[in-house]
Amino acid sequence: MLAPAADQPTRPNLLFILAEDIGPQLGCYGAPLVQTPHLDALAARGVRYTRAFTTAPVCSASRSAIMTGMYQTSIGAHHHRTWQWNKRPLPAGARTLTDCLRDAGYFTANLAAPGGKKARKENTGPSGLKITGADGTGKTDFNFIAERPFDGISWKERAPGQPFFAQISINESHKGDGWVLARSKDSPVGHVEAARVQLPPYYPDHPVAREEYANYLDAVALMDHYVGEVLARLERDGLAGNTIVVFMGDNGQCLFRSKQFLYDGGIHVPLIIAWPDRRRAGTVDDQLVSAIDVTAALIGLAGARPAPAMQGRDFLAPGTMPRTHVFAARDRMDESTDRMRAVRTADWKYIRNYLPAIPYLQYNAYKEKSYPTWNLVKELARAGQLTPEAAAFAAPRKPLEELYDLRADPHEVRNLAADPAHAARLRELRALVDRWVVESGDQGAQMEDPLDIFRGYNGRLPDEPGDKKGSAK
Repeated sequence: MLAPAADQPTRPNLLFILAEDIGPQLGCYGAPLVQTPHLDALAARGVRYTRAFTTAPVCSASRSAIMTGMYQTSIGAHHHRTWQWNKRPLPAGARTLTDCLRDAGYFTANLAAPGGKKARKENTGPSGLKITGADGTGKTDFNFIAERPFDGISWKERAPGQPFFAQISINESHKGDGWVLARSKDSPVGHVEAARVQLPPYYPDHPVAREEYANYLDAVALMDHYVGEVLARLERDGLAGNTIVVFMGDNGQCLFRSKQFLYDGGIHVPLIIAWPDRRRAGTVDDQLVSAIDVTAALIGLAGARPAPAMQGRDFLAPGTMPRTHVFAARDRMDESTDRMRAVRTADWKYIRNYLPAIPYLQYNAYKEKSYPTWNLVKELARAGQLTPEAAAFAAPRKPLEELYDLRADPHEVRNLAADPAHAARLRELRALVDRWVVESGDQGAQMEDPLDIFRGYNGRLPDEPGDKKGSAK
């Protein structure tokens, strides 16, 4: 273990704010209509990264990667979710972010209301809605066994003079009570008019789709409101002057064709880093950053040592070579089996669909229940009323490969994989995915037992009595 804080120069505290299910739809990223004054101010005194991507388009797989600085596919944490009886310890050489920081003398906290889940359940706001907000959810959701992920739930629990790493998850941008509050008359933030929303071309231009997208923007604004409260708490406790603040999304936006998929909507997230001395204030950085690189950077900011197996790069360290591409993977989502791999460069995206006979819109209870546009697209597809851009996602099967020119086609609706003019680019990116799958030890090729999937989702096997429906979020 490194020497304790008292024997070393003062080291910075680290506040890591993880917002659930958001893309870069913030005012400081140029998104119209949405109001995010607190994050805009944070970006103005720090660095805003425009090309940050998670390694998975869903929370449990993405958070497993962030917590370890390793691809979820490399550590067997790629299925959302891994049932408790199938979770395993991390492989040799892999360690959690908090273990690395703890070794360096940091106190690690996962900010949450005292009393845990019971207290959060009782913490209701206007109209009786469950609100976590600036208290944080205490969410971990790792697909592996973590014996001691955090030391406590508040930075106030640390020893005198001890630096802290505090993570907080804000879930109002996740589908649920936060979305309801954000759109209600009791919301502390304003409302976006659905008629003013500019929908991506893969959406049907329909009131249902407009309302869902406007609701998302309101939920992002509500999340920003709670970020403001967290930063105010830091100020009140006299800690802002020695705390580096890192804000990021745990995966992309919880909207149609985004979360659970490898288009930018599912993996492109905001990333803002602000130092207390305001270094690089107002800077915009366009380098490619993987979420596992943020893990490595947090360890570097603390002066700690990374785990031997860590795959993330400390992109803040002098001399670190910028990435030319980042990788992402999608595997089982709830009860919906699939396998997709992707590589993204600054200008291109390649997606490999290993199970092309399974449609994008395969049944998923969470999507059916919580995503109105998902069901709308199915309905309009049956009626033959979708535009070509929207109809592609409703097709009965997926293409084996997808290739997108992101400069010309930022919404990823024109698949160029079969275009001879781009054959060289296709081979180049295909080879990158092939190499990554081998070199990273991708465990996704190992199929799960379908009975185990059924039991995990339903709480029983098909021939067992009762209906113990599990959560599919």
